[in-house]
Amino acid sequence: MIRGAEGFLRAMRHFVVPYSNIPLFLCVDIHDALSSTVITSTSGNEMRVGHCTKVSRSVNMENLQNEYLFPEIFMREFVHTQKYPHARLIRLGVGNTTEPIPDIITSSMAEHAHALSTVQGYRGYGAEQGHMELRRAIAEKFYNNMGIEGDEVFVSDGAQCDISRLQMLLGSNVTVAVQDPSFPAYIDSTVIAGRAGRFQEETGKYKNIVYLNCRPENNFFPDLSTALRADIIFFCSPNNPTGNAASQQQLKQLVEFAKANGSIIVYDSSYAAYISDDSPRSIYEIPGAREVAIEVSSFSKFAGFTGVRLGWTVVPDELLYANGFPVIKDYNRIVCTCFNGASNIAQAGGLACLSPEGYQAITTVVDYYKENAKIIVDTFRSLGLKVYGGKNAPYIWVHFPGLSSWDVFNEILEKTDIVTIPGKGFGPGGEEYIRVGAFAHRESILEASKRLKTLF
Repeated sequence: MIRGAEGFLRAMRHFVVPYSNIPLFLCVDIHDALSSTVITSTSGNEMRVGHCTKVSRSVNMENLQNEYLFPEIFMREFVHTQKYPHARLIRLGVGNTTEPIPDIITSSMAEHAHALSTVQGYRGYGAEQGHMELRRAIAEKFYNNMGIEGDEVFVSDGAQCDISRLQMLLGSNVTVAVQDPSFPAYIDSTVIAGRAGRFQEETGKYKNIVYLNCRPENNFFPDLSTALRADIIFFCSPNNPTGNAASQQQLKQLVEFAKANGSIIVYDSSYAAYISDDSPRSIYEIPGAREVAIEVSSFSKFAGFTGVRLGWTVVPDELLYANGFPVIKDYNRIVCTCFNGASNIAQAGGLACLSPEGYQAITTVVDYYKENAKIIVDTFRSLGLKVYGGKNAPYIWVHFPGLSSWDVFNEILEKTDIVTIPGKGFGPGGEEYIRVGAFAHRESILEASKRLKTLF
């Protein structure tokens, strides 16, 4: 292998580097390349000589802008630790849970794992849609009296993976709408699926994607008249990153709009366990939602399964395409074709989470993170900053008027060794904000509070 390619692969083994650092390869005959060490540069990128195949790169991948947000954050963390090797980082950025999974849940997983070493307990492939016992338990626990049955629940390896599977479900000519700001996977998966036009530098938006403005001025709920051409509406509540939970009346408006407009809502309820008031925890609490909505959710944030990987998607029988064909039949085909089912061990853990004892145990952990969020909210408010979220979500959305969110991120990291997330990473509507997460040990939260008070 030529030296340039070796260097590239060596770097990629350790971490994801920003696009600007990835060398471009000048394609030449392989025999010439092996005897050459020519290195030039073009447009600020290093260019190295190498052999290229005849396979064209996807135009959709070429259309993606910059690095995916969270690997970019990890990269900046890495650079910071190289610069300050003795720094004690406090990570309040990427939403990675920190507290141990309760023993009642891990014991069930361990028991199931050990059973695989016995003839009687061994299990191979399971149903692609998930174990029916778990599917029914999810329906009963989270959708009681909402008309959702176990066979409408598809167990998966997480909500983010399901978002991409749902993109495979949709026709090539559908128009997608997203909250702005919102979780970047909605937009990136739309671009990868070929449903976005070119990126517009002046606006920070892709053509053909409808951006629904969700800011304090409109109580984080969009003017739905701007979504008239949207076929698919991604909607997350409680919202990531703003932490805002939509009200019953707001979701009623959303469902009524979708019915009148012929749209499908993809509703992300991954943070529903953090709701502290009477805000709906599921879109199916709204009458008529079964006819217009798919719901994705996850065990990651309420059960600490960020590394275990377990989630689910609900596709009601009543949800139909324009030609009357049931969406659930196509989604079942996607799951059976592209997925072999969630881990047996993870599903055993999920079932334990939904037992009375397991659910009580994980609720205690959720309450711990909610207390963390309160400490962070109080800290920023004591500094005179406008703060949103933290009550119904493990995220705090902090406003820095007139400032670049990346500049604020960099200053906080440089001067306090605290990692946050720049709001612009969630869309142009996130500029001037940072997202601060509550996933950390209590001593780290208290230390972060002290450091922030010395900075501002």
